[in-house]
Amino acid sequence: MQKVIIGSLTALALAINVANAETRTIKMGTVAGPETEVMEVAARIAKEEYDLNVEIIEFTDYVTPNAALADGSLDANAYQHEPYMQAMVNDRGYDFAIAGYTFVYPIGAYSEKYDSIDELPDGAQIALPNDPSNEGRALILMHNEGLITLNDPTFLEATPIDIAENPRGFRFREIEAAQLPRVLPDVDMAFINNTFAQPAGLSLDDALIKEGPESPYVNLIAVRGGDEDREEIRQLVDAYQRDEVIEKADELFKGAAVPGWTDE
Repeated sequence: MQKVIIGSLTALALAINVANAETRTIKMGTVAGPETEVMEVAARIAKEEYDLNVEIIEFTDYVTPNAALADGSLDANAYQHEPYMQAMVNDRGYDFAIAGYTFVYPIGAYSEKYDSIDELPDGAQIALPNDPSNEGRALILMHNEGLITLNDPTFLEATPIDIAENPRGFRFREIEAAQLPRVLPDVDMAFINNTFAQPAGLSLDDALIKEGPESPYVNLIAVRGGDEDREEIRQLVDAYQRDEVIEKADELFKGAAVPGWTDE
């Protein structure tokens, strides 16, 4: 009888330990590339300081990570800025919340044919990211450069149909963000998020147009509504917002990642 009791207690303890391990695990979605490497530093800190397991799941597009978060496959994701997240919420009815902020990854306009905006010819073909808000982000930069005039330069989800004046007759191609580096040789200029520009060997220093550190497009850690105050999520955010993470981002993005949590 004593052996049976001891065996039962041992089995119960093992079951409790397994359950605790499962509740102390966060499934985090990232976009494959340097942002994943940055998250790996945060995951190490979370494990060392909070005994929190961060399972990083990589994606190669901007849509699936939000679908996975909404259906419970992920506990959080870190790849998008607030205008993009809000556009997805409005379009698909997701219930998301912001748990914390990561970095501003400036978008830039690149060209393999021209060295300056002044060289861009009339009728030039320009590739834009086709996802919500990032397309508007690119068009607003063109408006600010005086290349086009938008009906409303504050409208973050602008598309080419929102262009009021296009005096130089630019032609636009709407392309999935991850594919933009591949089409760069075939167009005169392409707006490419740093998430995809840096792995393709493109430096923000070479961009013909680029955002500055004042950009409102700060990337964030998104969770389902109500989870933003969950203990494990708060610990994850704290682990991310560390000097070690900033140092890794500086190493990978060559200064093109600006911390977005300094005012939090």
